[in-house]
Amino acid sequence: MSNKPWLAHYDKGVPQTIDYPKAPLFHFLEEAARKYPDRACTIFKGAVISYREMNEQSNAMAAALVEMGVKKGDRVGIFMPNLPQFVAAFFGILKAGGVVVAVNPTYPVEEVLTPVNDAGIEVMFTLTRFYNTLKEVRNKSNLKKIIVSNLKEALPPVTRVLYTLLREQKGGDRLHELESSDVWMQDLLKKHAGSPKPSIDIQPDDTALFQYSGGTTGVPKGAVAMHRNVVANTLQIKLWMTGLEEGKEVVLMGIPLFHVYGMVAGMSFAMASGATMVMIPNARDFKDVLDNISKYKATIFPGVPLLYNALNNHPDVKAGKYDLSSIKACISGSAALMRETKEEFERLTGGKVFEGFGMSEAPTAVSCNPLNGANKTGSIGMPLPDVDMKLISLDDGETEVPFGEIGEIVVNGPQVMKGYHNMPTETANSLRQLKDGKTWLFTGDIARMDEDGYFYIVDRKKELIKPGGFQVWPREVEEAIMDHPKVLEVGVGGIPDPKSGETVKAWVVLKPGESLSEDELKEFCKERLAPYKVPRYIEFRGELPKTTVGKILRRELVRQHKEGAK
Repeated sequence: MSNKPWLAHYDKGVPQTIDYPKAPLFHFLEEAARKYPDRACTIFKGAVISYREMNEQSNAMAAALVEMGVKKGDRVGIFMPNLPQFVAAFFGILKAGGVVVAVNPTYPVEEVLTPVNDAGIEVMFTLTRFYNTLKEVRNKSNLKKIIVSNLKEALPPVTRVLYTLLREQKGGDRLHELESSDVWMQDLLKKHAGSPKPSIDIQPDDTALFQYSGGTTGVPKGAVAMHRNVVANTLQIKLWMTGLEEGKEVVLMGIPLFHVYGMVAGMSFAMASGATMVMIPNARDFKDVLDNISKYKATIFPGVPLLYNALNNHPDVKAGKYDLSSIKACISGSAALMRETKEEFERLTGGKVFEGFGMSEAPTAVSCNPLNGANKTGSIGMPLPDVDMKLISLDDGETEVPFGEIGEIVVNGPQVMKGYHNMPTETANSLRQLKDGKTWLFTGDIARMDEDGYFYIVDRKKELIKPGGFQVWPREVEEAIMDHPKVLEVGVGGIPDPKSGETVKAWVVLKPGESLSEDELKEFCKERLAPYKVPRYIEFRGELPKTTVGKILRRELVRQHKEGAK
């Protein structure tokens, strides 16, 4: 939109444009170590690592990687959950001139092979409990060296002893020796303790990350982010969050660090703000999440709707056993934020939950609702500073549509990726030059924009359901079903139908202790949806398949239905 109507609705103090430092991504860690050397960088189960210590650890890891032959531009993997070791490895790789490729540690061998082979990873960080998986990966790839850490290394001394005695073997963390080609992370940290950062010239246009996306919808694609992309997105998020106190905030790190959402909106944002990160390895352990919010007085909580919803409905929260009033701000991403979820979590905490929108290709956030201004229910907010967004016709893929009409979201901004690794056709399809001469990222998301410049996702372009020639967007049906007070979660998709070609099906999880019939829910939907949008089939389930950041996998539900119908 040439007139950018959203600029008139920015919160006071949010700049329209930002002066970005021409510095690599690890600049944020170095600055935090300089300004807040004794401030806790990470807290895990009571163990504290200061910013000075984390900066020194990452220098040591960088020196170790250079000594073992990692050169500028080499891709190095991280196969870990949210632990302090992840942070040290991440910034160590960047300081060595390497490119971080973070992989979900719960992936089986075949899914790990895709990024390892595509990125050409030869060195990878992991935990003892995942070591056997990577040994299998090595047999089928060019992976040469595995750097291994143990969960207990992150624990306080007393807890470490108890863990060794009582839980290490049971949790699969005990490992007596490594293969000759591999090395303990602790040994590297000791050997290179006090080492200066390697003197490698790293420029803003050098590559920082490969983030693999699209595994649930096709062949995973490695989105290539340069240092300047991530630096820009970090500062966009930081400056959007007005009223926060630098050097004093506490970020609850429940979003996985192996995903760009956690990596940028969590870790990098925390570094740029001098904030403490409270590390949560498994956000599905709701008691651990609640205990950490309460104990460490978390103020910033980037999360996903399913997590906020689960905490809203946790029996101990309902019983008033937890004080969540320290929370000031929650950026919600990865899936649609339902009004009921937002309002209840805000009531419980007194903080603000505001929905944003992003993708691995940018590398995480492009739009957000304001912290203090109007949070419009169902909206993904407005573009961040220096971001331009518009809607392009679904018919010709070129013409901009006026506000109020639906089109595909395209994005132009300093955080947009360089392209997909080794995929020139996919890159050309996603990054396209329009008549204005600018290159735009085509997102595949369908939306409309109101006169204030707020965008509203209608749905994914590929997930449109077409019963009898009509158009049904799954999100609209999901929102109607979520209005039912007995429904906890829902996924909607199109399934084959002999009469209409395709029809609507809903997969529903009820709140604990509730009961509801298919007919009752259909009657509820008929009051809210056009007849062709009401699900013809409803399947009640105990749980739904989700991504690691809590997005319900509609395509997997449809696949399971088709498999069951054979």
